[in-house]
Amino acid sequence: MGPRRLSQCNLAAWPDRVWELLDKVVLSHIKACRAVDEIFMEAKAEAVKNPADAALRRCVEEVQEECDAPRKPGDQAWLHESSGSAFRNGGAHVVAAILSLLALAPMVKLASGDGGHDYRMALKKSILYFEAQRSGTLPPDQRVTWRESSGLFDGKANGVDLVGGYYDAGDNVKFGLPMAFTVTMMAWSILEYGKQMASAGELQNAMEAVKWGTDYFIKAHPEPDVLYGEVGDGDTDHSCWQRPEDMTTSRQAFRVDPQNPGSDLAGETAAAMAAASMIFRTTYPGYANLLLEHSKQLFQFADKYRGKYDSSITVARNYYGSFSGYGDELLWAAAWLFEATEDRFYLEYLATNGDALGGTGWSINQFGWDVKYPGVQVLAAKFLLQGRAGEHADALQRYRQNAEFFVCSCVGKGAVNVPRTPGGVMYHQRWNNLQFVTSASFLLTVYADYATVTGRGAVRCPAGAAQPFEILAFVKSQVNYILGDNPRGTSYMVGYGLNYPRQVHHRGASIVSIKTDPSFVNCHEGYSSWYGKQAGNPNLLEGAIVGGPDEYDDFADERNNYEQTEAATYNSAPLLGVLARLAGACGGLDEYHQSLPEVAANHTLRPSHRHHHGSEHLEIEQNVTRTWASKRRTYYRYSVTVTNRSRKTVRGLHLGISELNGRLWGLHKARYGYVPQKWLPALRPGRSLRFGYVQPGPPANVWVTGYKLV
Repeated sequence: MGPRRLSQCNLAAWPDRVWELLDKVVLSHIKACRAVDEIFMEAKAEAVKNPADAALRRCVEEVQEECDAPRKPGDQAWLHESSGSAFRNGGAHVVAAILSLLALAPMVKLASGDGGHDYRMALKKSILYFEAQRSGTLPPDQRVTWRESSGLFDGKANGVDLVGGYYDAGDNVKFGLPMAFTVTMMAWSILEYGKQMASAGELQNAMEAVKWGTDYFIKAHPEPDVLYGEVGDGDTDHSCWQRPEDMTTSRQAFRVDPQNPGSDLAGETAAAMAAASMIFRTTYPGYANLLLEHSKQLFQFADKYRGKYDSSITVARNYYGSFSGYGDELLWAAAWLFEATEDRFYLEYLATNGDALGGTGWSINQFGWDVKYPGVQVLAAKFLLQGRAGEHADALQRYRQNAEFFVCSCVGKGAVNVPRTPGGVMYHQRWNNLQFVTSASFLLTVYADYATVTGRGAVRCPAGAAQPFEILAFVKSQVNYILGDNPRGTSYMVGYGLNYPRQVHHRGASIVSIKTDPSFVNCHEGYSSWYGKQAGNPNLLEGAIVGGPDEYDDFADERNNYEQTEAATYNSAPLLGVLARLAGACGGLDEYHQSLPEVAANHTLRPSHRHHHGSEHLEIEQNVTRTWASKRRTYYRYSVTVTNRSRKTVRGLHLGISELNGRLWGLHKARYGYVPQKWLPALRPGRSLRFGYVQPGPPANVWVTGYKLV
């Protein structure tokens, strides 16, 4: 018996209580079906109460029969063998069988539920987008037919073959840091939801998308301590509007090496190759071993010769600057190498360097090509939840606390929450905000699934528990917003739905295809004839996720509005896994019939313990030092003291401040919050930092975003 037999049942008519009971089968992470006999009995009892489906009881009985049936070797091979699956502690076949059966229920609910989105189609288009971003010699089976081969001499001037890889967004530069993050997230998506991709007929295409990137990384790493991190430069490229096939701009290549280090670039590339090695382990073992060897060399290089890559490749600084430093990428690479090898050296590195490199000190609600801390923390939590931490359980528990800060903040149940637009999408910044929505949605999805299959259940948040079904319901709301369920009725995935951006900020898409008109288009002609043209692009950048709307859900579909209409590979990569999860709806969780947590748009909840929020090592105290009245308003001068209560020196301190309505002094604004003055780079044990601000009304919300203990 299997999904084909169950499809004869009227699943949509099953009462919620049945699903709740069947969910317990998954939540209990059972080792044998005998442990859930009582659950099935109660489910059958509930089933017969529902007159809508006379066959309901029989269907539930069939689920139990499947559970009792002997397992054949190779059943649910993907879930059992995948290194990225959560089933490591036994019971894999039993749980996988139930998951495959219960998967039908959410699929029915998705098909008939709100939004009515075709997640399979969205997944297909998202993967197709990466073919439009290819650089190098295009293969015969290239599906985006308006593109042609380009960048065929990349690296030649430097004596190395750097043909291939991906253009990052709407330009013709190959930036190594966002490209590596893109590949890492595509590989992670496959590791978690490859079975669902296979069911949608897209697994092979997704794996090819990863391989297009890793083939390039192999070329870009010609020596153990050398990594090429950029081809072309943004300044000359941005002064020119050309198809990639016509490029006349500089194709100079830039590298990091022991004299010019780039730990963040090398670390992210190591993570990408380690993650990718796992998806090729069964089908292409020789290639997987090669990727793993490159990954290990790159990690060693990144750790031994430490430094920020944008201090070595300075032309990248204005485009993909390393604001978070390199600590997160070193931990990220170690986590992925542990996942790929099970070598406890990398787990020990993750555990013992958490304080010094910021993994246990950073509590941040952004995850993307620059800042990897939430991703590291989710992976570390996964190791802990799966019982793989061993003697490092205490250290990984601190990672997990920060992972759950991220979850709570995103779903609106944290002490500090991600603001939302009136239409309900998470909002961080005007320029390409959707990159953070897709990346957060992926982390939320995998964390909810980890919590479910390990029996962890709800995430405890300051504003109440966040159940896995709530987390997944929130994720679905974010994806549906992107696909068109928003105040404008605009799909921010190009080519999906009827109303989507037509003037995407993209050189190749905005100029007539070289196959249609092979006439050379120079830099000036590109700007004069195509960039400013008040018409839709001649080529469809299908599947691309553009930057998206502003904080009021407003969006201007104009080619020169690059903050909103430019798409990027790292917008789409995390979404592959989320769309596959929604398309397959594995797990049987009744996540789609629950109400979402209510959060006022563009506001955050105050911490319940304002003076001690954010860290066990740092204490925050606010005091009113003066009050006065002016024009019928009372003003307060607040003095804030941040004290290091640990026995180590605090470096890289970042503070978050919200609900600030007046002047602030004593801090500098930075990419991820506020930082101390340059003359105070560190806080020794017992020392304090002081700053102040003036505003009418109650105090601002101040918390610790991140720090390192040295």
